Amino acid sequence: MLQQIEIPVRTPEVTQSCATHCPYCSLQCGMNLQADVVGAWSVAERAFPTNNGGLCQKGWTSTQLLNAPSRLLAPLIRDHKNGPLREASWEEALAHVVSAIETTQAKYGRDAVGIFGGGGLTNEKAYLLGKFARVALRTSQIDYNGRFCMSSAAAASIKAFGIDRGLPFPLADIAHAEAILLIGSNVAETMPPVMQYFQAQKKAGGSLIVVDPRATPTAAAATMHLQITPGTDGALAAGLMHIAIREKLIDEAFIEQRTEDFDSVRRIASSWWPARVERVTGIPEEQLSKAARILGSASSAMFLTARGPEQQSHGVDNVLAFINLALALGKAGKPWSGYGCLTGQGNGQGGREHGQKADQLPGYRRLDNPEHRAHVAGVWGIDPADLPKPGRSAYELLDTLGSEGGVRALLVFGSNPAVSAPRAGHVQRRLDALDFLAVSDFFLSETAERADVVLPAAQWAEEEGTMTNLEGRVILRQRATAPPAGVRTDLEMLSELAKRLGSPSVFPSAATAVFEELRLASAGGVADYSGITWERILREDGVFWPCPDVTHPGTPRLFADRFPTPNGRARFHPVEFHAPAEEPDQEYPLYLTTGRTMAQYQSGTQTRRIPELMKAAPRAFVQIHPSMALTYGIQEGDEVRLTTRRGCASLVAQLTPGIRMDTLFVPFHFGGEGRANLLTNPALDPVSRMPEFKVCAVRIEKGT
Repeated sequence: MLQQIEIPVRTPEVTQSCATHCPYCSLQCGMNLQADVVGAWSVAERAFPTNNGGLCQKGWTSTQLLNAPSRLLAPLIRDHKNGPLREASWEEALAHVVSAIETTQAKYGRDAVGIFGGGGLTNEKAYLLGKFARVALRTSQIDYNGRFCMSSAAAASIKAFGIDRGLPFPLADIAHAEAILLIGSNVAETMPPVMQYFQAQKKAGGSLIVVDPRATPTAAAATMHLQITPGTDGALAAGLMHIAIREKLIDEAFIEQRTEDFDSVRRIASSWWPARVERVTGIPEEQLSKAARILGSASSAMFLTARGPEQQSHGVDNVLAFINLALALGKAGKPWSGYGCLTGQGNGQGGREHGQKADQLPGYRRLDNPEHRAHVAGVWGIDPADLPKPGRSAYELLDTLGSEGGVRALLVFGSNPAVSAPRAGHVQRRLDALDFLAVSDFFLSETAERADVVLPAAQWAEEEGTMTNLEGRVILRQRATAPPAGVRTDLEMLSELAKRLGSPSVFPSAATAVFEELRLASAGGVADYSGITWERILREDGVFWPCPDVTHPGTPRLFADRFPTPNGRARFHPVEFHAPAEEPDQEYPLYLTTGRTMAQYQSGTQTRRIPELMKAAPRAFVQIHPSMALTYGIQEGDEVRLTTRRGCASLVAQLTPGIRMDTLFVPFHFGGEGRANLLTNPALDPVSRMPEFKVCAVRIEKGT
């Protein structure tokens, strides 16, 4: 069992216990919450299929969030634009929100009000938020921070396989794969309980190949580490394909029987000989050949991507290139094989299936499809013609805030874009340009600090609802305790706001009722939840979608017989390699890449409130190779300044020989002058609209 810190031994008698799930990442690790005689909550292990009792440091300390001193316990209102926030009643706060919505839409039109959601919201919240935007507000302007997480992998999976589910198999299958190519993920720090499956795979004689610009703890555990130049993932995939074709490692029978359009991919791969790939990626020819042979000769293989190749301006093409490789080697739709994406946020999967995205309706239906519109409108009891058209994607929505023709009033649920959005300084200025901003949160985040109204929300252990983890397993968070007096759930807020706005459709405030409506709305869709009930989830330790009726067993493994495309075949896509939108030059001579640390999560709104986690990772830092640091006269612990074409950030230097000489790494969890996203490039993928978080040009200077 994996365990990152000691479980404190509690002597007081346990008076209450609740089986639930961790509030953080997409593993949604099972845990038990226990209360003692004085009502203090602690975490105990729980045998659940994803984590088998293991938790990371964040999970073990998660109950400290419930009684954190900075917890919001009453609504806050700002009486005038530059005035301070003050406590207010719920009646005053909700009336203020409704008045701002009505005034803004009367003056500028329906699309002048927008919604920005989050990938950590429950399925019920994501569903009701999408319904609230389209029915109560009748605005097209809704998107969410999950656009910044997995949208490139989602778009690529739909193109290739006809469906988007992070992993098409359970996590436990990882242990059985003979070979694994893991691209752009440091799971040993970001999802520690997953490492048990990679460790089991290695113990069974399997090979793990890790692609990363840094020699991370995950790379240290690998059979091979391919230390790639940031932004060249597509070239690597093309090079591995070239070698596989040249050395006759491809599965011609599989290609013939279960795929289409391979010849177009073969033509592109022919020009990516190993010497060329080495020049572009920095990976030696002999390593490229060895990796291709390991993958091609294995009886089973998995190809797993994460944010590394995905958060780029050609992220969809990058993912498609690795899917092409998996298909060419015949490693899809077979036991212990396939392409999968390691989703990041807690409900990164479910959060995009039921209507938070600008172009989607529940059940992964499309807003621009007349049949899809008709089905959902029927569930909601409205005319399909009243549903708005697709709106702007996340960054594009944020980029319009406060401008003519853009969103003038914004409601934010479960997100902190002042820290998490690319080009964060610009986004902060756009937030300040709004006529009105309302934020629902547990704490006064950097975004909430700028709001006109702040609504205190119930936390994970104080409410109930379903989540869908990275496997496509729908799980249930059970309520352990009531929220503090003065705090409401997001569902209660949305229900009351819809009523006050005169919504033509009913908005339930109970999660059970919302889920029943979600089942109807998703029925027949790609992400079909209609056969899933809360009772089944508890009885079966989660249910895998699609699950079209209550007698259906759920679908742990996809693609065994056919791919959900019109002809049942997976599709190759001829993608060309394109360099990042911005590469180093004389003025900005280094690459910048961003990512996570073990002790912090997302924008840090929650984890930066926990003393143990702040002790482990107290402030923003930049990793730099010691030889490069010597060039700039920088020593360990020095204050340094990073500058890109977007802005500047002040950080502490952390010298590590495990990073490429030409690359700097900054974690994105911190606010203030250490915000990584003050630096990042908002260049967007043309399909997924994913910003290029993972690579841009930067310069470094020693601080004064």
